[in-house]
Amino acid sequence: MIAGVLLAAGGASRFGSPKPLAELDGAPLLEHALDAMLAVPAIEDVVVVLGAQAERITAEVDLEGARVVVCPDWSEGMAASLRCGVQALRDCDWAIVTLGDQPRVSAQVIAAVVDHAAGVPPAVAAVRTTYDGAPGHPVALARSLLPSVLALHGDVGARDLLAGAAVRTFEAGHLCDPADVDTPEDLEALRT
Repeated sequence: MIAGVLLAAGGASRFGSPKPLAELDGAPLLEHALDAMLAVPAIEDVVVVLGAQAERITAEVDLEGARVVVCPDWSEGMAASLRCGVQALRDCDWAIVTLGDQPRVSAQVIAAVVDHAAGVPPAVAAVRTTYDGAPGHPVALARSLLPSVLALHGDVGARDLLAGAAVRTFEAGHLCDPADVDTPEDLEALRT
């Protein structure tokens, strides 16, 4: 089974208000990221990890089709959110990790990562998307790597974990805009 983990727990200190609720093209940012994940038929279980403003986001964003998990340690950083999401997964062969503040990462890119993960030899523990050679999301984590996620700490996600694993990369710079929204100016740039 392939599962999806959508991370959207941060406090958005640089943005100034809850990022998942910020509007882009008539919908909240988080809905764009979730719709892309839900549009990939191979992903059977989607977990959305919330933290800051979880009650408000749950009330204002259409999260139908996903299971919502609230990370109590969200302020620790991305590693806490990733741990929380992985702990919530049902038994799966691969976990596809995306970010709630990357609204232009498309279902096509997520599906391509799923396809790459399905075709790698057993020794490969992750598939990482790159954009013009720079690492990004989605990232596919094999079942063998998931227990190690539970030991991660800080605001770096799985970066250190991937540095020591057999990782296959997939170039997606020609398929979508991977820009993440950290500031209101970032959001305005996506609108224009």
